[in-house]
Amino acid sequence: MKVFSLAILVVLIFLAVSSGITKIALMQQDVDFFGKYGFSNPILVAYGLVQVMGGIMLAFKKTRFSGAAIVAVTFLISLVVLLMEGNIPVSIATIVATGLLGFIMKQNWGTDPANS
Repeated sequence: MKVFSLAILVVLIFLAVSSGITKIALMQQDVDFFGKYGFSNPILVAYGLVQVMGGIMLAFKKTRFSGAAIVAVTFLISLVVLLMEGNIPVSIATIVATGLLGFIMKQNWGTDPANS
């Protein structure tokens, strides 16, 4: 179970950080996609910074719960936009990733100073 949990954690950190970096870098695909739903470039960069921060926080045991919560919120925001776009396959993947973040949060309840 420990190896499985670690693998999930590594994948979630990668997803959060890489997703955030594409927004910070204002990759055209993200600018176009989120721009249709009112995200300006500064908002998109801030959103990406929050995702990267949450991903980094996931890497550390003491901040893992808060990091997972932050990333889950950003993924849920993306899920709303994906559903509005009608992108069901990526929406399903986002739901699964958010569920896995919930699993990480459950495992780490009480280890984060923010929720002690």
